Amino acid sequence: MSVYSDASEDRVLPAIVYGLYLLGLVTILPIFIGFVVALANTGGAGPRMRTHFIFQSRSVWTALGWWVIGLLLIILGIPLSLLLVGVPMIVVGALIFAVGHIWFALRCILGLLYLLKDDAYPRPRSWLF
Repeated sequence: MSVYSDASEDRVLPAIVYGLYLLGLVTILPIFIGFVVALANTGGAGPRMRTHFIFQSRSVWTALGWWVIGLLLIILGIPLSLLLVGVPMIVVGALIFAVGHIWFALRCILGLLYLLKDDAYPRPRSWLF
């Protein structure tokens, strides 16, 4: 059992957000819907579920940063590939984007595992896991 003792906290909304995030790895729109739900419910959640909402929000912000960097490298590398200097940019951008996807998916799965055990997420403000 967790350090937090409020047994009446509802786990449904955090589970829905994790599900939306995982679905969003295929189509991007559910990530934004889940992000809005997580932000809207952070303040009113109990202590255990608040850790999940904080973790979910930070996951989106960090992943979004890496995805933007990866996409910018790809977009800048496409016209520069005519001169062959853009090919490494495309490769690095695609790798950053792919690693960002994998990192986001792992964070969602790990958070869901803690939620299913009815535990607070231990390090909601961490960068890794």
